[in-house]
Amino acid sequence: MKSSFALAKVLRDPAGAISLVYIVLISLVAVFAGFIAPDNSANANQMHLSIHSKPPGHQSLLLLVPAKDGSTLEEIPITSFYWEKDQLFYQAETVGPGYDQSIDRKIFPKAMSLHEIEETFLVKRTFSWGTDKFGRDLFSRMLFGSRISLSIGFIAVLISLLLGIVLGGLAGFVGGRTDKIILWFINVIWSIPSLLMVIAITLALGKGFWQVFIAVGLTMWVEVARLVRGQVISIKEQSFVQATRVLGYSDLRIFGQHIFPLLIPSLIVLSTANFASAILIESGLSFLGIGAQPPTPSWGGMIKDHFRYMLMGKAYLALIPGAAIMSLVLAFMSLGNSLRDALDIKN
Repeated sequence: MKSSFALAKVLRDPAGAISLVYIVLISLVAVFAGFIAPDNSANANQMHLSIHSKPPGHQSLLLLVPAKDGSTLEEIPITSFYWEKDQLFYQAETVGPGYDQSIDRKIFPKAMSLHEIEETFLVKRTFSWGTDKFGRDLFSRMLFGSRISLSIGFIAVLISLLLGIVLGGLAGFVGGRTDKIILWFINVIWSIPSLLMVIAITLALGKGFWQVFIAVGLTMWVEVARLVRGQVISIKEQSFVQATRVLGYSDLRIFGQHIFPLLIPSLIVLSTANFASAILIESGLSFLGIGAQPPTPSWGGMIKDHFRYMLMGKAYLALIPGAAIMSLVLAFMSLGNSLRDALDIKN
């Protein structure tokens, strides 16, 4: 009942409602990117070097060269084609003057007529957001890149919650020497700049997809631990907790059933902020070249690849992923603010 009431309050807040809808939309896009993206190859990595850095709305005629198993082996942008006996002659789209090349009719299915081959394997494609410096569809890369941003946020927040709740709860609930040791460890980690810590952990674990997720998660648990410790120290002195001790409840039951539920609203708000921070950290790591590695698309990596194009009249190649990062982070921060107001018992 309380959660549905909080959700209703969030939906009544325009900023919170818009943010929630936007996050859900991006999540759906990330899940179904393989079905939505015009380039549904692995990581949307189909390159067309002859049409690199084309502006939004660029159209090209693509010759789809089939592999033996029936999949697309290669996509070749062409300007013209014609048949001569059993040979398909075409002129590839190049920077300079092109020349005729040919493909044997035998590589296409035997049951197809020439007209059916043209309809199936000669496709006119519109690159709605243009192409990047390798001639890849920018729109498709953006869709697949959303997976990295959402995955890093989810996994990093999950790791930070697990570590933060365990260590913070142990320090606050047990107290004494245990509290002093854990608090000392928290302060040591807190004193190290987050980005430097992430870089150090990433270099220790190696470059890669999961290494970045783990590295970011291991640097974000400190805020959770400090929050949990402070609230547990305050809550455990309340009369209802003292009453459970008199009734002989175990410490695990007291914490799990009577203290932890009171921490959930604060953890939800903090998790939205940490989600946004994780996205920014991953983007920074990808920009430095130690985040998700090519050919895996990430928004930070796309900015790294194209920031020099801002001086070449093609700033959109860097501005589009930059705007995506900014809008997603803003959505999580706005949702966090709405959740804070909705879950505040004083309102």
